[in-house]
Amino acid sequence: MKNFVEELKWRGMLAQIMPGTEEFLQKNMVSAYLGTDPTADSLHIGHLCGIMMLRHLQRCGHKPYLLVGGATGMIGDPSGKSQERNLLDAETLYHNQEAIKKQVAKFLDFDSTEPNKAELVNNYDWMKDFTFLDFARKVGKHITVNYMMAKDSVQKRLSGETRDGLSFTEFTYQLLQGYDFLYLYQHHGVQLQLGGNDQWGNMTTGTELIRRTLGSEAEAFCLTCPLITKADGKKFGKTESGNVWLDRNRTTPYAFYQFWLNVSDDDAEKYIKIFTSLEKETIDALIEEHRQDPGRRTLQKRLAEEVTTMVHSAEDLQMAQEATNILFGKATKDSLQRLDEATFLDVFNGVPHYTASKDVIGQPAVDVFCQEGMDIFPSTSEMRKLVKGGGVSLNKEKLTAFDQTITADDLIDGKYLLVQKGKKNYFLITVK
Repeated sequence: MKNFVEELKWRGMLAQIMPGTEEFLQKNMVSAYLGTDPTADSLHIGHLCGIMMLRHLQRCGHKPYLLVGGATGMIGDPSGKSQERNLLDAETLYHNQEAIKKQVAKFLDFDSTEPNKAELVNNYDWMKDFTFLDFARKVGKHITVNYMMAKDSVQKRLSGETRDGLSFTEFTYQLLQGYDFLYLYQHHGVQLQLGGNDQWGNMTTGTELIRRTLGSEAEAFCLTCPLITKADGKKFGKTESGNVWLDRNRTTPYAFYQFWLNVSDDDAEKYIKIFTSLEKETIDALIEEHRQDPGRRTLQKRLAEEVTTMVHSAEDLQMAQEATNILFGKATKDSLQRLDEATFLDVFNGVPHYTASKDVIGQPAVDVFCQEGMDIFPSTSEMRKLVKGGGVSLNKEKLTAFDQTITADDLIDGKYLLVQKGKKNYFLITVK
């Protein structure tokens, strides 16, 4: 068995670890869990470090549990948050749970017959019939208010950093998370909790609850990964348009691929260790190759290939690469037609965009592209000159005549015309 802690260390994925954890992992096949709140029906790349921890755990011979916080997701966690969460209903939470499991199944083996196959659990299952009186008696009496008040996440909210203070609901969150660990310890033999470093306070409440409930001989451990940032110190995973999601309907595989392809050199060195399963020797060789000629972007390309294939598929990777070539390399009309509409619009997001009525069908190109309101060509004579010199393309095919007729067959996805002037100037027309 690989040493799980060593694996995390060289990958830059270890922040804090309780004494004795590494030795315990070396002696046994350990069951470990990581929690995620089903506040959306997709994970985003901010969740990926935790999911990769579970993946490495399973590959090192241990048993991963993904805990979906159906109960705690109804409350909200104060750690690192400035506001209380909106509460979700049970139907929405169940839908989100099933969507998340489908995504995580690409990283973990839930279906094998091996003893370390992955499991998914939902704390709503053991919390839904747990009365307040039972909770106060079984959990509340073991943890003092003094202990809870000392947590950083509580102190920050009480110190006036936010105007909203801390609700009782959120204050009890660490007890609920602590009880999850106790329940999994007693019913599933889970002895290790994994999480982001902002969760350390909640996680150690769990080990404390186990010790106080079951006695000091009960062995339970915690291990955290660092919060991932970019080289400039900004939050990882956020773009100008928001989160980068694992769900293709929220973030297309093309946009997903582009995110990884465009990270900085420093970030690429860090991310290829965290977000892929490549071995150390392979990564070290890639880093060395990249440093010899950074302009080739060896690291970014391999990182984007690995993560896109893992999250989506080899076919989606191929489509993302083809879509990338449409802008930056040679492409054909067939290449455009192979893209789904969402990817097509992602590729040409940011280029000048115009709208035309359907009566452009049957008109000469010069009348369509030089009509009032379109700033594609300065004048009809300029367009004629460019067409004559082979400098104008429609849907990646050279215009042979400035008065070439626009037909219905020219419409991509039945509604788009892509005009290219020179090598790099694109214009998109939506025909309605």
